[in-house]
Amino acid sequence: MPSRILAAALLAAVPLSLVGAHETTVQKPASTPVPKEQLLVPPASADHYVVVSDAGKHGDMWRWTLPDGRLAYRHSQSLRGWISETDQVTRMGPDGLPVAIEVRGITPNGDAAETFTLAGSKASWASTADSGSSEGRIGYYLPAGGVGLSNHALVDRLVAAGGKGVDLLPGGHAILSVGPSLTIQGPSGPKLVKLAFVRGVLSSPFPVWLDEQGKYFADIGWISVVPAGFEASAKSMRDVQEAATAAEVKAVAHRFLTAEAKAPVLFDNVRLFDADKGVFLENQAVLAGDGKIKAIVPAGSMTPPPSVRVIDGKGKTLVPGIWDSHMHIGDDWDVLANMANGMTSFRSPGTMIERAHSTVKRRASGDLLMGEPFISVLVDKKDPLAAQGALTVTSEAETVAAVRTIKEAGVWGVKFYTSMNPAWIAPGAAEAHKLGLHVSGHVPATMRPLEAVRAGYDELTHLNFVVMQAMPKEVVDKANTAERIEGPARFAKDIDWDTPELRAFIAELKQRGTIVDPTLVIFEGALTLDGGTPSPAYAPYMGIISPVLDRAFKAGGHPLVKGYTRADYRKSYAKMVELVRRLHEAGVTIVAGTDGWGIEIVRELELYTQAGFTNAEALQSATIVPARVVGADQRTGSIAVGKEADLMLVDGDVSKDIGALRRVVTVVSDGYVMDADELRKAAGYSGRPK
Repeated sequence: MPSRILAAALLAAVPLSLVGAHETTVQKPASTPVPKEQLLVPPASADHYVVVSDAGKHGDMWRWTLPDGRLAYRHSQSLRGWISETDQVTRMGPDGLPVAIEVRGITPNGDAAETFTLAGSKASWASTADSGSSEGRIGYYLPAGGVGLSNHALVDRLVAAGGKGVDLLPGGHAILSVGPSLTIQGPSGPKLVKLAFVRGVLSSPFPVWLDEQGKYFADIGWISVVPAGFEASAKSMRDVQEAATAAEVKAVAHRFLTAEAKAPVLFDNVRLFDADKGVFLENQAVLAGDGKIKAIVPAGSMTPPPSVRVIDGKGKTLVPGIWDSHMHIGDDWDVLANMANGMTSFRSPGTMIERAHSTVKRRASGDLLMGEPFISVLVDKKDPLAAQGALTVTSEAETVAAVRTIKEAGVWGVKFYTSMNPAWIAPGAAEAHKLGLHVSGHVPATMRPLEAVRAGYDELTHLNFVVMQAMPKEVVDKANTAERIEGPARFAKDIDWDTPELRAFIAELKQRGTIVDPTLVIFEGALTLDGGTPSPAYAPYMGIISPVLDRAFKAGGHPLVKGYTRADYRKSYAKMVELVRRLHEAGVTIVAGTDGWGIEIVRELELYTQAGFTNAEALQSATIVPARVVGADQRTGSIAVGKEADLMLVDGDVSKDIGALRRVVTVVSDGYVMDADELRKAAGYSGRPK
């Protein structure tokens, strides 16, 4: 996941249902994106910024002023093959507000084309996701996409506005507050920079850095945008930024993790999901206390003492706390939001060791409200396509040493990545198994998934890598992450899963006990959507998380390869759903994960039911099954006497409506009973999912 500020910059969007605005539904334009060769060329005098992570440089951004006074921007980036080639021209009015914006080029979501104009008091905009207008409301327009560096003008305007803040278009209001300072080293020596937080744009504050004059300086995250020459300072800035965020979220955690919240509680009259047996039990009562499940009895049969809180669960379902088996640890606000959605445990298949230590330590002390994490660390070959945040290696010996470093860090597993040399997988996996580590990963280029499993993979991550077993050699040989999606998008529609070779492949996955983490929700979004309407994964959250993200939720899917149609991609997606069904029918272990914000997990389960799972089987893939995979099933993952009190109460009958899992009423984590509405409010949500 990108950092919050990059998500805002690269996926910026605003809702069209706010005061003074109205929306018109549009289809994604059929026009061809402006090619790279026709985009603006920055002059040598342009301000130059670089896009970097701990793995290295990923792209460039430039800013300059055209002869007619307009601001110009250029973005060129390849992040593991995800291409962004865009430009933007903005005309600012005398009051410091944009009066005209044009964006051109291509992003991983396809055509970046977008326009905005302000004539008098009427604002009009159009992007490939939507279009709309506003009459009578004057504010700073936030593009649906555009070049992230263009946000400097909004930041500078917010600094000048002080406590008054700035009205936004199509709606909303943003305020900036300044935090601690830091002296960093740059090409010309020491430089003083200041951390600031912008509120009112996203659901929670997002950080930005200012220079000595209070002007925009940088965006810092796991992927950062910094002036060229300051790359080495990104980590120290990130440390200060994370400490400031941690201090704010710590206060939130202390509001919920209280002795009162851990007092005994009785859930009476509930429909109970028995994850161990995979059945729903009617009219049950569950008593929790001291962080454990104390009793499970028929509804109404227990008379608790006055000190026990009683929650009436009539019309509701009590289920184990949800697991997302593919949810990289975001910032502290992100994990708080996931707790609000009932995520009491998760697997993070790729977290930097320093971040892992920090979050685990603060969770244990009660300073961070986060589900229990089971963390893997990435290992990838040192390469321009290396994963950001990975331990990069250049030899078999370094691969084995990296695995030992991961073991010494005390985390749960190792995840090999797409650019790895296949020859290093077997020795690396052997060392990992010797040390008791779980081995998962993307399937490296030139390697098919069965070869990876035979080399030592315990788990195949992402369904497109499982599909690689049936892909043409020219697809298998690509390390580029984007092309590893485009291959299945083009060719999966023609797969016959009934061939002897592919039936044997699935049978061997079962025989070897291989786990599959499909993240099917990714491919629904990437392969089936044209844009203009919300993705099914995000539609229930429209209007309650962030005004900015509402338009991003309506972005299109993966750009079409020349000669292919969206109908082709949809047929390929249907074949991927069929593969999930066949894996499930064969008895292959499937765990539900999203590789997203976490809010997508219920949609992942809905997709499993489309693939033939029962509601109970789908729910098991996000409760007891991942608990078994990580070896924690004797203490969590199901509601049983003596197990940890990790629960969530949802409004509705999950046995009939898996989507009811979004309607979380109460969350219990390690015995702490928390009101889900209050958790959502603390995380910046304005209501319950629809």
